[in-house]
Amino acid sequence: MTVTVLVADDHSAIRTGLTMILANAEGIEVVGEAADGAAAVRQARALRPDVTLMDVRMPGTDGIAATRELVTEGLSQVLVLTTFDLDEYVHAALRAGAAGFLLKSVEAPRLVEAVKLVAAGDGVLAPPVTRRLISAFAAASREPAPVPRGLAELTEREREVLACLGAGLSNAQIGTRLHIGETTVKTHVSRVLTKLDLRSRVQAAIIAQENGLAAADLRETP
Repeated sequence: MTVTVLVADDHSAIRTGLTMILANAEGIEVVGEAADGAAAVRQARALRPDVTLMDVRMPGTDGIAATRELVTEGLSQVLVLTTFDLDEYVHAALRAGAAGFLLKSVEAPRLVEAVKLVAAGDGVLAPPVTRRLISAFAAASREPAPVPRGLAELTEREREVLACLGAGLSNAQIGTRLHIGETTVKTHVSRVLTKLDLRSRVQAAIIAQENGLAAADLRETP
């Protein structure tokens, strides 16, 4: 199965570089490019890519607004790329429904792997830098995090899965930790997202971090 990708970045050199990396990867096809968020939305509506690589800072419609539109309309999974470790816009992009993010300094093999993971619905949460950034963004929130509706409706197992998401574990890692199959993990993740009214596992990870589930629940998990 070929993963189709749309590359959105206002710098033509970066778009060209990303396109070259992905075009040379097995199982990936770059179907379009966009120089700003509005163009990304238009392209996504026309092309329906599996994954959109989205820059954050672009003229006009930025990557955050574009991500929100793509996710809300169900047009594409979004993988955000950012230049800075602590880009203040990344947290907002994740809340808008992005499936994950990487730094633009990412090596080619990791970028290819991330695109395939996002296309498969697994999200990009495993690297230590990602866990660190998600923790930093959650801790940087000035207002106390509201308890999401539906949190009390989660089963014990679903809370364990949510805690694992908050710790940045992949589906395979969650399955190993909880001694369940990967297909079962996917089912639990889907139910967690539905009950919490979330669009991506990254949003679930932030909820887990903000509500202290990642640390508490994992300590109790054998």
